[in-house]
Amino acid sequence: MSIDITRLSSKELDALINQARKRKTTLSKRKPIAVVRSKLTQLAKAEGYTIAELFGGAAHGGKPATSTTKARKTTAGRKLGKVAAKYRNPANPKETWTGRGKQPRWLASETATGRKLDDFLIK
Repeated sequence: MSIDITRLSSKELDALINQARKRKTTLSKRKPIAVVRSKLTQLAKAEGYTIAELFGGAAHGGKPATSTTKARKTTAGRKLGKVAAKYRNPANPKETWTGRGKQPRWLASETATGRKLDDFLIK
């Protein structure tokens, strides 16, 4: 968090200073995190649980993580299967396009001259 204090008025600076003092007081009253973790671990152990059983690494959902939890499937970072070509260059039959991604130059130049994409479909 970055605040440009050069653009703040005197009133805004005073309000910011008061907020900072309140926050600092609140933080200073808290116990160190290591102490709180230790107490939680001891309490869980006394009741017959482990921290992993109680909190399980679930992120704020309240549901414990299990081995059956599945991650969302994404295509980022992996290749998709091959797809058959849908369009062919009549001037050079070796040049084809599947319809995925950016149009090849030969097709872009042909469509720019007024031809339709359907003219290049492979029957």
